[in-house]
Amino acid sequence: MFNKRPVCGLGTVFLEGVVMRYSTKLVLGLLFAFALAASSAFASGGLTVDMDNGENIYNNGKEDTGVPACQGCHMPDGMGSDDLGTPRLAGQIFQFIVKQMEDYALDKREDTTMYIMNSNAKGLTSQERLDVAAYISQWQHDRETVDASVSDLNAIKANGVEVGETHLGKAIVNHGISEKGVAACRSCHDYNGRGVEPLFPMIGQQKYTYLVAQMKQWREGTRSNDPQAIMRNVAKNMSDEDINNVAAYLSTKEASPYSLGNSRLPHRFTPFETHH
Repeated sequence: MFNKRPVCGLGTVFLEGVVMRYSTKLVLGLLFAFALAASSAFASGGLTVDMDNGENIYNNGKEDTGVPACQGCHMPDGMGSDDLGTPRLAGQIFQFIVKQMEDYALDKREDTTMYIMNSNAKGLTSQERLDVAAYISQWQHDRETVDASVSDLNAIKANGVEVGETHLGKAIVNHGISEKGVAACRSCHDYNGRGVEPLFPMIGQQKYTYLVAQMKQWREGTRSNDPQAIMRNVAKNMSDEDINNVAAYLSTKEASPYSLGNSRLPHRFTPFETHH
């Protein structure tokens, strides 16, 4: 008898306990890669990025078009801020960052946190967006630095924000909520939400307030730049409590991308050449 469970909101993919998710990922990954290849930033073929320029924009902004330094909101270490509601960027998947910046520039995604990302993205050229994305994606902190920078759930709760239960969130991340048709987060975002190129971003050790805000926007349909409405189909069946629980687990050091007994992160493809 087959053990059937929804994954990514795209149908039944469990067979005799084996997660049959990779064909789904492959198809969606190819669709996403095709969409990127057709975009203005990727249409010219091989990519070359300027890491120094990306670093300069991140730290200093672009004065002539009024783009402020990224670090002002996302912090000098790129780890984001629960107080500001801004996400961790350091180490995020390159293709995902590029897509989000292009979506901001084209008003396909609206910044409802600081209300500046749309104008910021428009103030950068396609090449500059690639430079920043490359710099951010290659910025890998050591394990101790990341663990020390995760959300302080006790402090958030002390400020009057509702905080979920990490153990309940861990169950949803790993197993989903079958009675609600909610897929396990790891079925698309991999172990502890460490991300899968090119489509599924790193969500493990992301900021709590950002995760809650985004999942609620997916649920309400106010954010809609997810390919094939994957996240909207997942979040629409989640309660506030479910969302808070998932965010609580994913925002802690327990959601480490390092699997048990393995001190190395999974290899990532680098779809660009660099010059300095």
